[in-house]
Amino acid sequence: MGKKKKKAYEHDLEALQIELVGLTRWLRATGKRMLVILEGRDAAGKGGTIKAITDKLDTRAARVVALGKPSHTEESQWYFQRYVTQLPAAGELTIFDRSWYNRAVVEPAMGFCTEEQYDAFMKACPAFEKLLTDDGIILLKYWLSVDQEPQEERFAERAADPLKRWKLSPVDLKAREKYAEMGDLRDAMIQHTHTADAPWFVADFNDQKEGRLNLIRHLLDQVPDKLTPDKEFDLPPLKGKLKKDKVTAKAEKVPKVY
Repeated sequence: MGKKKKKAYEHDLEALQIELVGLTRWLRATGKRMLVILEGRDAAGKGGTIKAITDKLDTRAARVVALGKPSHTEESQWYFQRYVTQLPAAGELTIFDRSWYNRAVVEPAMGFCTEEQYDAFMKACPAFEKLLTDDGIILLKYWLSVDQEPQEERFAERAADPLKRWKLSPVDLKAREKYAEMGDLRDAMIQHTHTADAPWFVADFNDQKEGRLNLIRHLLDQVPDKLTPDKEFDLPPLKGKLKKDKVTAKAEKVPKVY
């Protein structure tokens, strides 16, 4: 990315992040609850998008949920049960980095669920999501779309970079061989679970930075009445000279290496 394009991206992202702060202020003021589900192919850009959304937000106003493999106890529960406990409270924005839709794409592709479990999920999911939206939760579902060529480029970049290698999992590597199959499962998922109450939105993430901007813009536009005035602060001057922070010598000091 050239310097001019990078500067334009950072300018646009900052403007969107200011609006995101306003969105969380509106959620707190109204007590509304917002749930954003991010799904997509491996290396599509979910992590970077979540970081862009939450980077400037109060950590008490926004929460990211990325559940791992279910425990033995969770496997014996109602499938949606462990996700229900993670739903947003009043005034909260919750982002699911993958969600119950694991059962619609990843699990059947990898053989982690039975055909009966898959069919039961497809039947129950629209009714489950209608319960959420009927209760007032603002539910937004995004699929991050990426072609196989840029996906492979990102896999190679991760494999070569020790700071990104942790992002590659055995499931990711196995999924590389199932690009077409997972696309078919995704399409079936959307066809069965795209409803008026909880529609799917597909974002083009072949260019990750453009994808982030477009997705965040769309997310913000789904709440047109989110304007809540921001209070300006006028800091009164302190009396006396500014003090140095003199900590008791009882504690050990961190060495100044840099």
